[in-house]
Amino acid sequence: MKRRSFLGRTAVISASVLGMPSLHSINREEKAPALPNNLRLVFQGDSITDSGRDRGNYYANATSGMGRGYVYQIVSNLLGKHPESTLHCFNRGISGNKVFQLADRWDIDCLGLQPDVLSILIGVNDYWHMLNGQYEGTVKVYQDDFRRLLARTRTALPNVKLVIGEPFAVAGGTAINEKWNEFDGYREVAHQLAEEFDAAWVPYHTIFNDALVHAPASYWCPDGVHPSMAGAYLMKEAWLQAFETFF
Repeated sequence: MKRRSFLGRTAVISASVLGMPSLHSINREEKAPALPNNLRLVFQGDSITDSGRDRGNYYANATSGMGRGYVYQIVSNLLGKHPESTLHCFNRGISGNKVFQLADRWDIDCLGLQPDVLSILIGVNDYWHMLNGQYEGTVKVYQDDFRRLLARTRTALPNVKLVIGEPFAVAGGTAINEKWNEFDGYREVAHQLAEEFDAAWVPYHTIFNDALVHAPASYWCPDGVHPSMAGAYLMKEAWLQAFETFF
């Protein structure tokens, strides 16, 4: 009877998890699509992408070089599901970066790596550092800087497949207050540029907001900016869904 009761509870829990509407929208099929051989992927951004990576271990697929966040989860998923493909994955996120700082290191940390797929998540520091007085930025500066960076990338790598992530600020996080209301403009700019440059769009902010129905910000993204392991999982699932539209 105890075993039967346990199995019954397990079935109920499994059904309830699979029935979560906002999370179910990013569930993926088990069978992974075939990928081209020798595909090169570069992840760019700030601390969310960096996630404590060992910057001295900058080689492709290096475990410590992937950090502890969503990039690590994405790369481990891709390598595990595609052993037949020779994938080359690089994490080049640097904590604290804003768009102009990506531009300063773009030749080495992006163009020189010759990515076939380039993923960019940037924008939170362009706003956050303005709030704390460390940067004189505006949404127009963000838009102009980001557009120039993407145009430069398209010129140098006309066939690159772009993935642009939505900058996010999760309500209820310890760093998020009423001053973040104007951050919506940065999210809108990123979305507009994704359309302008024919990039796959990953709606991270929306996904985190939907996830708050099931658990508070302290579970998904404690400070509202840096995701937990659970939050990184949501990002990974959403990113892979966007990535698979290419193949």
